[in-house]
Amino acid sequence: MPSPELLALVVLTFFIAGLIKGTVGLGLPIVVLVFLAVPLGITQAISLMLIPGIATNLFQALVGPDFRGLIRRLGTYLLACIFGIWIGVNLLSVVSQDTALAALGITLALYSAISLRSPQIRPPGRYERVLSPLAGGTGGIIFGITGTFIIPGILYIQALGLKKNELVQALGITFITLNITLLSAFLTKGFIPLDNIALSFACIIPTAIGLWIGQRLRHRVSEEVFRTVFFWTLLATGLYFIWAGT
Repeated sequence: MPSPELLALVVLTFFIAGLIKGTVGLGLPIVVLVFLAVPLGITQAISLMLIPGIATNLFQALVGPDFRGLIRRLGTYLLACIFGIWIGVNLLSVVSQDTALAALGITLALYSAISLRSPQIRPPGRYERVLSPLAGGTGGIIFGITGTFIIPGILYIQALGLKKNELVQALGITFITLNITLLSAFLTKGFIPLDNIALSFACIIPTAIGLWIGQRLRHRVSEEVFRTVFFWTLLATGLYFIWAGT
C-alpha cells in the first residue's frame, strides 16, 4: 500500500484533474501524469487514471446526436487506435521508465506549444479514409507508451469539422475505447496490481468532486487566462520530463 503522504497526493491530484477539466474542458490524463509520473512511475500513474477515465467519459460517449453515425465514420480510426495501443504497451514493457518519461515530456511540450499558438488544423477532406487509421494507429502507440492521446489523435478528431455536440460525443467514444483497451492491455501484461485497481476506483470520488466545482467556476474565471497559465506550466513540465528522462 502507498504511504499516507502518497495517498494524499493521489487524492489531491485527481481532485485537481477534475477541477481543471470542469473549468476548461482539459483531459484527465494530462493532469494525472504531470503530478504522478515522477513519484509513482509512468506505468503506475497511467494505471490509476484508467477507471476514472472510463467513468467520466461513459455518459459523454453514449448520450449524443449520432452514436451510430460516429461509430461508422470513426470505425477505422478506432480499430487502428486499439491495434496501436497494444503495440505501444508492448514497447512500454521493454523500454525504461526514463525513456517513457522523456517521451511523455516531448508529447506534453508539443501539445502545449500547439495549444498556445492555437493553429487552425486543415480538415483531411478526401484523404480522410487514409489519414483516419494512420492518425488512430500513431496516437494509439503514443497512448500505450505515455498515457496521452493528444498528438495526433485528438488534434485529428478536432480537424474533422464535427458540430459541437458531435465532437463532444466523438471524444467520449474515443476515450472510452482508449481506456478500455489500455486497461485490458495492462491487465494482460500484469502492469496493474490488485490494490491499484481498488485505488483507481476510489479516485472517481475526488475526480467527481473536482469536476462539479470546476463546472461552477467556469463562468467566474477567465478561461483564456486560465488556459494560458495552464499550458505554459504544462510546457515547463514537459521540458522537465525530457531533462529527467535523458
